[in-house]
Amino acid sequence: MNQKPYRHLDVSTATSLVIASMIGTGVFTSLGYQLVDIRSVFVIIMLWIIGGIISLFGALSYCELASAFPKSGGEYYLLSKIIHPSIGFVAGLVSATVGFSAPAVLAAIAFANYFKPLFPSIDTTTAATIVILLLNILHAKGLRIGKIFQEWTTIFKILLILLFIIIAFFSPNHQDISIFPVDYDFRLLISPEFAVNLVWVSYAYAGWNSSIYVVGEIVQPEKNVFRSIFIGTLTVMVLYVFLNYVFLLITPMNDLIGKVEVGYLSASYLLGDGLAEVISFFIGLLLISTVSSYIYIGPRIIQAIGNDHERLQIFSKNDNNGLPFNAFCLQLFISLVFIFTSSFEQVLLYTGITLIMTTTITVCSLFYLRYKNPDIKRPYVTWGYPWTSLIFVLLNSWVLYYTFKLQTFESFVGIGLIIFSFGLFYILKKANKSYAS
Repeated sequence: MNQKPYRHLDVSTATSLVIASMIGTGVFTSLGYQLVDIRSVFVIIMLWIIGGIISLFGALSYCELASAFPKSGGEYYLLSKIIHPSIGFVAGLVSATVGFSAPAVLAAIAFANYFKPLFPSIDTTTAATIVILLLNILHAKGLRIGKIFQEWTTIFKILLILLFIIIAFFSPNHQDISIFPVDYDFRLLISPEFAVNLVWVSYAYAGWNSSIYVVGEIVQPEKNVFRSIFIGTLTVMVLYVFLNYVFLLITPMNDLIGKVEVGYLSASYLLGDGLAEVISFFIGLLLISTVSSYIYIGPRIIQAIGNDHERLQIFSKNDNNGLPFNAFCLQLFISLVFIFTSSFEQVLLYTGITLIMTTTITVCSLFYLRYKNPDIKRPYVTWGYPWTSLIFVLLNSWVLYYTFKLQTFESFVGIGLIIFSFGLFYILKKANKSYAS
């Protein structure tokens, strides 16, 4: 049952979704893991710059695909139309689970950890569960409430990061660090360790394609999808580079290695324990915005899948508020399963690997679309094509090669999810044929 798109999202809301989806768990948790293998400030900063460039190049390719197929559903819809419905189904199921439900859970858990200094007795699982439940209720309540919440929490998120950066730069308590490279740094840039650590960074940038998933709800998508993705990605890239430099500028590197709560630790050195708890509180609120954006977008993919599969049509229907209520319920269920069955570190790595695979396949589909249907109407054409798209694919392939080599178990979990998705597609296809007969 295909439903007519209800376009109500302007460019500011679409951009806020991109920014809110990107800024969250990764940037406030991954630096400690990166420092396990890399102790160079220059190389760490290059990780975030290269990660941003990869995301930006991917975003440019996605914009062309979205302009050619301006309908909600993200990779599910695009790959179904361009390559094959089975490929789209796999990408859609990955997006609905690992792409949105899992990151929402990770952000909710990170929120609970950042609240620990203020409320030491709080149970992380309970706090994360409450956040997930409340935000699902909020977004399922109505379009206007969710839209206003998303815009204002995103503004708050940007202002908080900017304030932290400004205070840090004017602080007299700086570490003796240099952003300039030494000889060994250039060898690190092409090392397997650098490639694997790009998985952490890629996860931190995940969400640059968020407006693609709601393109059917965006006003003038032929213009505003590109604007939202480009502005959002570039903004986040600049904030990430400066924020990670500030973390290293304020905090002794040895104190950050292997730690999750890097924002709290940096705030402790910058402002003292008392004010650090206040900063930790606000970072927790910031992470709520991230949870909100994932919860807002995820049900749209589930709805798109339901539109195309008779056995799943229960998830395609909108309620009186114009929202896919049943899809929200399914996403909530998936999120709760993650909360009660998975560890933070493992889910983060699974998510990063799987999302890199999905986005790489999607950008590859642009080459196929240019070959298969060169005359299709595309209001936006990828800047720098084919080089920007090719660089995105090659760099991600390099990352995946070394990740599969060094993180074999986690990589096979991602492959297992993809194999399961293929199997489910053909089971549903067979069931649909039986249903029709």
